Amino acid sequence: MTHFDPSRAIRLYGTEEPPAQERLLSAGPLSVLFDGANLRDIRMHGEEAIRAISFVVRDKDWATLIPEITDLVVEQDAERFRIGYRAGVASKGETFDYEVAIEGSAAGVLTYSGRGETTTGLLTNRTGFVVLHPIEGVSGSTATITHTSGETVETRFPVEIDPVQPMMDLREISHRTPGGQEVSCLMEGDAFEMEDQRNWTDASYKTYVRPLALPWPYRIEPGEVLEQKITLNIKGPPKAPSCQDGDLAVLTLGEAEGTVPALGVGLQPEDAPAALQQAETLRRLGISHVICHHDPRRGHDAATLSRQVEAAAAMGAEPWLEAVVEHVDDGGAIREIAALGKIAAGLDHPFTTVLVSPAPDLKCTLPGSVWPPAPDAAKLYAATRTAFPKSRIGGGMFSFFTELNRKRPPTEALDLVTFTTAAIFHAGDDRSLMETLECLPHIVRTVPVIANGLPWSVGPSAIGLRDNPYGEAPVANPGNIRQAVNFNDPRQRGIMGAAWNLGYFAAFAEGGAEAIALGGAVGPFGVLSVPTPFPQPWFEGKGELYPVWHVVQGLAKLRGRPIRPLRSSIAGAVRGLAAVMEGGTELWLCNPSPSALDVRLPEGFAATAVLDASSFVAASRQPNLLDRLTPVGTRTLSLDAYAVLRAFKPA
Repeated sequence: MTHFDPSRAIRLYGTEEPPAQERLLSAGPLSVLFDGANLRDIRMHGEEAIRAISFVVRDKDWATLIPEITDLVVEQDAERFRIGYRAGVASKGETFDYEVAIEGSAAGVLTYSGRGETTTGLLTNRTGFVVLHPIEGVSGSTATITHTSGETVETRFPVEIDPVQPMMDLREISHRTPGGQEVSCLMEGDAFEMEDQRNWTDASYKTYVRPLALPWPYRIEPGEVLEQKITLNIKGPPKAPSCQDGDLAVLTLGEAEGTVPALGVGLQPEDAPAALQQAETLRRLGISHVICHHDPRRGHDAATLSRQVEAAAAMGAEPWLEAVVEHVDDGGAIREIAALGKIAAGLDHPFTTVLVSPAPDLKCTLPGSVWPPAPDAAKLYAATRTAFPKSRIGGGMFSFFTELNRKRPPTEALDLVTFTTAAIFHAGDDRSLMETLECLPHIVRTVPVIANGLPWSVGPSAIGLRDNPYGEAPVANPGNIRQAVNFNDPRQRGIMGAAWNLGYFAAFAEGGAEAIALGGAVGPFGVLSVPTPFPQPWFEGKGELYPVWHVVQGLAKLRGRPIRPLRSSIAGAVRGLAAVMEGGTELWLCNPSPSALDVRLPEGFAATAVLDASSFVAASRQPNLLDRLTPVGTRTLSLDAYAVLRAFKPA
C-alpha cells in the first residue's frame, strides 16, 4: 500500500488537477457562473433561464479542445458585469485564436460575442457557440422560434427524447421558464440548430452553430474571420419562492414499486487475466452477471472467449455474451454467428443471455445520412437464436442510447433490448458529469417506447467511454485530467465515481431496467486497482479497492427486493433508492455535490455507514466497510462532498 496520505483531491476525484473554479457574477437580478472560459447556470431572480453558453472548438473526432486563456479581464458593479479574454487552441499542428466579450446588465440582457481566425488552417467538426436550455420544467413546454429567413413558428420542446433535431435553421428561440419569465435567445453569425442532448445523457437541449447537414469535418482557412454573437433577453415576474426548509434536504420514501434489478459488470478480453488474478476478491462483489465483449475485428477468438467465461465463473456470476458481428452481408453474418454458437457449444453453452450487434452500428450515422451496409436485423436475430438455442437474445446498440433511438430494433425477434451510455461525451467537467443523473429519468420514459413491451437492460456503462461512436477512439488520458471523451477517467477511482455510479443505478432501477451493468471489474472502468498503462495516483495496482467497489457490492445485495423511491424536499439534492429487505428497509443515497449537504433521513433510520473522503483509505482496504452500521442519535446528518450513505430502518 502506498505509504503517503492521499490528498483530498485524489480521494474525491482521482486526480490532483484542481476542479474548474466557478466565479459568481451578478448584475441586479441577473447572475451567471463563469468557469474561466464560459458561462453556466444563467439565472434571473434566482431561477435558471439558460443552463450554459459556450464558445467551443471541436476536432475531427468531436473532442473539445481545451483553450489557453490570456488577458482575462472581469469587471462588475451593482448594475453590470463584463468579461473579456483572448484564447487559443491547438491540435496536431493547427491553431485557432479567438477573442471573447461578455456583458450582462440588471435589465436581464446578456451578450456573448466571439471573433476568431487561424494562421494555419483548422480542421474542425464545430467551431463557435453552443447554447444549452435546461430540461426540468422546459421539456414539453412551448417555444417560439425564428428561422434565418425571419419566419416565426410556434413549437414545443420534446418530451420523448427526439432522435433527430427538434428545431432547425434557427436565428432565435423564445420560451417561458417554469416561473413564468420570458427568455429570448438570439444567435447571430451563422445558422443554428438544436439537438436533444438527452440522447447522450446530457441534461439539456443543445443549440449549436452550423447545421449537421453540411459537410464535416470542414476547414477554416487562414484569413477567414469567424464572428458570432449570442444575445439573451430575460424578463417577466420573478419566480415565487419555493417552500424549502433552508438548506436542509428533508428525505421521504415513496410506496414500494418495482424491484431492484440484477447488477453486473463488463469484461473486455484483455482484462480477463487481471480479473482472474483478483477473482477471490471480485467474488465478494456478489454481482449477477458479467458481460463478455467479443469483437473479431480486434482479434477476439475462442481462446479469449474461454478466458472471459472462466473469469465470470470465478467471480460467481452468469456470463452474458456481447457479440459484434463483422460481416455486413446477411449470408456472411449468419455464418459468422453460427460459428460463434459452435464455440459457445464447445464451452458447454455458458451464456444465459446473448446480445448481438452488427459492427457498423458501433459507429454513429448522423440524421439525414445514409446508413452503412449491415445485415438485416431480424435475420441476424433469428440466426443468433438458432446458434444459441439455450440463451435469451438481446439486441439494440452497444454504442450510446442515441444510436438506439435513431435505429430502433425490430423487437418481435428479441427477448430484450439493450444500450449503453457514457457520462462525458460532450463535456468533461464535474458539474456536467453529475448533471447527467438529472437526465436519466427522461431516458427511462423513452426506452419503453423503443422496447415495445420487452424487458430492457443498460450497460456496461461508466463515466468514461469504452468506444467512440463519433471518432476513431476515446481520448487517451496520460495526464490523468478531466476532459470529454476520456477512456480512463480519474473520477472512476474517487468518491465522486462512487456517487455517480450509485445515482446512475438508482435512476435506471427505479425506471424499470431488468438489468444494469456498471463499467467493469478491472481496468479503466473497474472497481479495484490492477496494473494499468495509465496513471492511478496513490493506488499501486495490487488489488486495492476503489470507492465504487462498496457501491457495487452493496447494491448487488438488493437484487429482487421491492424498491421504495427516494424523494427530497430540494430537487436533485440527493440521488439514491431504498429497498424493502426481510428485516427492514435499506437506504442508499449520495450527495452529488462538491459542497457539504445537510439531510434529514426518513423516520426510523437510526444506523448508518458513510463512504466519503475521510474513509477513503479504510475503504481501499476493507471490503466490508459499509456492512458495519453505526447507531446515530439524530436523523439530521451532514454529508461531505459526494459522500455515499447506507442506512437501515428495522421492520
